[in-house]
Amino acid sequence: MAEPFTLYKLIVLYMLEKVDFPLSNTQISDFFLEKEYTNYFTVQQVVHDLIETDLISTESTHSNTQYSITAAGKETLQFFHDKISPAIQNDILHYFDKHKVELKNENSVLSDYYKTTNNEFAVRCRLKEHGNPMIDLTLTVHTKEQAEAICANWKDQTAEVYAYLMELLLK
Repeated sequence: MAEPFTLYKLIVLYMLEKVDFPLSNTQISDFFLEKEYTNYFTVQQVVHDLIETDLISTESTHSNTQYSITAAGKETLQFFHDKISPAIQNDILHYFDKHKVELKNENSVLSDYYKTTNNEFAVRCRLKEHGNPMIDLTLTVHTKEQAEAICANWKDQTAEVYAYLMELLLK
């Protein structure tokens, strides 16, 4: 049996290898906390160590960080796969079966904003499917409040915006 800290690293790698989209810090932490494997702070240390050793990569936005397994992470997992018990593997697969749609939706619709050199705000709204961009739209607005409103509304209105753009542009 692997040391607990090593096992937690392997669990994170296994989770990332079993999905075709990145997972957020919250999604990874929620699994560990729901199953009562360990506490939040240990999960954060595990994730940090996996980043430091280039076994997972990160993509950050204003309000979210997403993780993906790297080639080195896949190789490590392949080598130590047998250290994750079938019971834990089943817990992970069951968790994904139960939450996969919401996990995928949370990570396929992204928005972020940043201040430009003109003292305006650029808002980047993205829709991804299987890790590929479906929409990657950047809008410039005058205030931080406008930028925050667009980010907040993007999640709820992505499907409508996509449908409208496709209809308009394919005429």
